[in-house]
Amino acid sequence: MSRDKHEIKPAGRLELAAWGLFDLANSAFATVIVTFVFATYFAKAVAPNETEGTALWGWAMALSGIAVALLAPIFGAIADRGGPRKPWIAFFTLLCIVSCACLWFVAPDQQFIVLALILAGLANAAFEFGQVFYNAMLPGLASPQKIGRISGWCLGLGYVGGLLCLGVTLLVFVRPEVAPFGLDKEMQEQVRIVGPFVALWFLVFALPLFFFTLDRPRKIKIPSNAVREGLGELYRTLVELKTRPWIIRFLIARLLYIDGLAALFAFGGLYAAGTFGMSVEEILAFGIVLNITAGLGSFLFGWIDDRFGAKLTIEISLLCLIGLSTVILLVEGALWFWILGSAIGIFIGPVQASSRSFMARLVPPEQTTQFFGLFALSGKVTAFVAPAGVAFLTAISDSQRVGMSIIIVLFVLGLIVLRPLTVGEDPA
Repeated sequence: MSRDKHEIKPAGRLELAAWGLFDLANSAFATVIVTFVFATYFAKAVAPNETEGTALWGWAMALSGIAVALLAPIFGAIADRGGPRKPWIAFFTLLCIVSCACLWFVAPDQQFIVLALILAGLANAAFEFGQVFYNAMLPGLASPQKIGRISGWCLGLGYVGGLLCLGVTLLVFVRPEVAPFGLDKEMQEQVRIVGPFVALWFLVFALPLFFFTLDRPRKIKIPSNAVREGLGELYRTLVELKTRPWIIRFLIARLLYIDGLAALFAFGGLYAAGTFGMSVEEILAFGIVLNITAGLGSFLFGWIDDRFGAKLTIEISLLCLIGLSTVILLVEGALWFWILGSAIGIFIGPVQASSRSFMARLVPPEQTTQFFGLFALSGKVTAFVAPAGVAFLTAISDSQRVGMSIIIVLFVLGLIVLRPLTVGEDPA
């Protein structure tokens, strides 16, 4: 099935629901594999110790992020010349699914370190590449009047999906005293099974996208021509980017505040444990609450996005993140951390969702995928800066509070860069 890119007719409810379910599908990977369960298993049971395991895992994620930053704009340009995006999504989704399923073979032994890092890095890169083509479908599915709601609701659905998959993983496999289905706890099979389970989750909820959501028609039948023309178009786009200063400004602003969010995700649990003495179970519970509030924020702010604009939505969310983050670095006591941290979640989702809808409104229709490749680049190219800054400031000050303050600086800088961008500059 295909959709002419120049048709204005928005997608029907079934198409949008199928597209949104892909957010629910792939969020399980980010939540269960990258953030909470498998990453922890690798650090504790596979690597020599937790410190070295955390470092190795971080390097694997960083290298996969660099690959995405370098290749996403190229793949996007080729896809724009070739036409359909679903074949690209299918390829990268399958690669992520297979890599996740193979994590089952990572036994609790140091000899499996390399296998774990290769599979996790490959899966993460495939996940990120798939996001480029998935996000690029948004302008062709939603009308300009509803694009903010669609982006916010679907991202909120993604948070729900990550939460549900995490809940099932913990309640069915990880937490029971007696492991189900004859899984051997001595070999950590109750944890290793999360790889195949996430793969199955991803597959089941991704399928509706391929059956019910229309795609663009094929433009160039010969793949080599699509590659050649796509690379040429990307070169021209980069040369001409200076004629679109609004896009450059937005990508720089996003680069800054997304780095801040990345550091918040990476070090939030460590800050909770080190400064407020929270246990692993408490941090996990907080992570669940954070997913709930982030999902609610995505749903609610979608209306604000469509009514008042994506830029204002991002600005409001950044201002609230700056204020709440500042207070949370000053307060004492775990109760205040719970209250303020949960409130922070409300504004994390809107920053992500409205960034996607804002980009969808800014870019030329015929170059959507390559610009979403640049969008991915802006989220990855300096991803090392914030974690390095947190580590450096923490080390020289011997204070987690001082180290985490760089996150606020990045939010402020992102807001300063974004603020002068006016709606009148938007070519649409």
